[in-house]
Amino acid sequence: MTTPLLRLRRLPARLGVRLALLLSMALLPVGLIAVLQSVSLLKEARARSEAALMGETLMIAQTELRMIQRAQGMAAAIAGEVWEIPDDLPDLAGGESPLDRCARILPMVQAQLAPEADAVIIGADGRVICPPSVTIADLDGTALFEKLMTRGEPDVLLDSAGLLGTGSAIVVSHPITRPSERVDLPDTVLAVVSIALPHVALNGNAGFPRENMPLPLPERQGAAILTFNGEGEVLSSSQGMDGAEGLLPRNRALKALVGTRPLAFTGRSNQGLERVYSVVPLIEENLYALGTWPGEGNRIQALDALPAAMFPALMWTASLIVGWLAAGQLVTRHVYRLRGAITAFAGGDRAVRPIDVSGAPLELRQLSDAFMQMTHTVLHDEAELEDAVHQKEVLLREVHHRVKNNLQLIASILNMQIRQARSPEAKWLMKGVRDRVMSLATIHRGLYQTSGLTDIRADELLTDILRQLVNMATGPGRRMTIEQEFEPVRLTPDQAVPLSLFLTEALTNAMKYAGHDGDGLPYLSVRLKAVSDSRAVLSIVNSIGATPAAGNALPGDIDEPTGLGSQLLDAFAQQIGGELRRDEGEGRYVLEMEFTLAALSEAEARNAQDDAAEAAAEDEESEDR
Repeated sequence: MTTPLLRLRRLPARLGVRLALLLSMALLPVGLIAVLQSVSLLKEARARSEAALMGETLMIAQTELRMIQRAQGMAAAIAGEVWEIPDDLPDLAGGESPLDRCARILPMVQAQLAPEADAVIIGADGRVICPPSVTIADLDGTALFEKLMTRGEPDVLLDSAGLLGTGSAIVVSHPITRPSERVDLPDTVLAVVSIALPHVALNGNAGFPRENMPLPLPERQGAAILTFNGEGEVLSSSQGMDGAEGLLPRNRALKALVGTRPLAFTGRSNQGLERVYSVVPLIEENLYALGTWPGEGNRIQALDALPAAMFPALMWTASLIVGWLAAGQLVTRHVYRLRGAITAFAGGDRAVRPIDVSGAPLELRQLSDAFMQMTHTVLHDEAELEDAVHQKEVLLREVHHRVKNNLQLIASILNMQIRQARSPEAKWLMKGVRDRVMSLATIHRGLYQTSGLTDIRADELLTDILRQLVNMATGPGRRMTIEQEFEPVRLTPDQAVPLSLFLTEALTNAMKYAGHDGDGLPYLSVRLKAVSDSRAVLSIVNSIGATPAAGNALPGDIDEPTGLGSQLLDAFAQQIGGELRRDEGEGRYVLEMEFTLAALSEAEARNAQDDAAEAAAEDEESEDR
């Protein structure tokens, strides 16, 4: 019975599977070329997509960038005009004090930048130096003041608390320094020019000139533009500063995105949504723009290697399916039909039926025709062989039948001679010859009646011999207790003849010398058993007494033993290759012979040699003629 596991193990050996695999291997180079081309196209598409995203981010951030750059230039100009402001603010050589110059310049700067912009100069003590009219809280001790005074370089900072104006703003700062007398010490920061750009003005464009208005964001729901400085501090957001934190990437800090090269990536935001990010440096190490879009509709993940592997995988799968179907349509189904016909013929089905291979390739059709010719030839040869075997069997049966009849005729003649003989010794001798002739006749009758030609069933043969001898030895006044047990052992004719003669001689002696048993009758037991696949034992047991039972001997028997029976038993045992054992005790006489069963193939081989010799003799006779 074929189990599913066995069918699975046999699957790689099937023609369809192997043909499909070979076809897929043939298409492997094409698949590799397709993978390489797809990967190359995807890399190019990725690069173009990233460049487009970064360009779009830079384009949207240009307005804010121009505003911050203008503020940086103005802060640098103010710092250059007001070079040094002493603590007591003395008049300078030009007759105009630094305070007056600051008060004159700052309104001009503010007017050129934007009405909402606030420009102030903050001193080292945290107080506003200029313009005098501006009054704000003391900045000393605040985080914003610490950043303004410790950097010593132009910077862009976030004033989320609105310390320099109304509301949160981006602060563009430029320090006013005094060169240090020592090279190894930094310059001394005297004051800081700070220009605050309110987020309201940047996001709403209120008060900005039309030419300075930022470009609109792409028409994507949820798109946003953020700016941050080199410290990773968010400066502005197109969605408002309150919602800026939720738009940032979850697993990447803004400070880690600081660099000199633009980049694009896809990740999850702090809100847990998938978004596309594009980072573009606006002012190196100072100002960066972060553009972000929802992941749906414009996914960089869609540009991964999956489509590159998908095409060759689909092509390979299609080649497997095509190879499997082609093998099944052209070869496998016709092979299955041929296999079924061959299996049925090998199993003994001799009904030759036509095989439908009309759609098969030429080679398979030729194979089917060859099989049909072979079956017709085999059937013809088998018919001839069966006829020859039948004729031979009939001939052998006839031979055995005629031999049996002749032997019975001889036994009848011996019976006539026994009745006419006058001497008891002659009667006894002829009776022994008659019994042996009848044993041979019984053997030939078994060969005549058996269905085979090379074997004889021992149970049928020995039962007939025992019945014949008991019928001749018993009758009115001569009764015996007989037990028999014969197993169906197969014998070759070469063993059946000496075994039958041995049993005849042993039974003749046992019935002749059997004494009375406990019930007053002589006892006789005959058994044939197979002790192994190749060994058998024939045992004859009879009761013994002081003298043979009265009337047990046949008429005309002589009472004096001659020893001929023992000699014949030894000869027959030697002829069959058996081991003879005799034992006597407890009122029983036991005669056993253990012998090796000859293989039936030996008889078949001998018959084949006889047939060959007979055929050779016929050929020589025909040549002589």
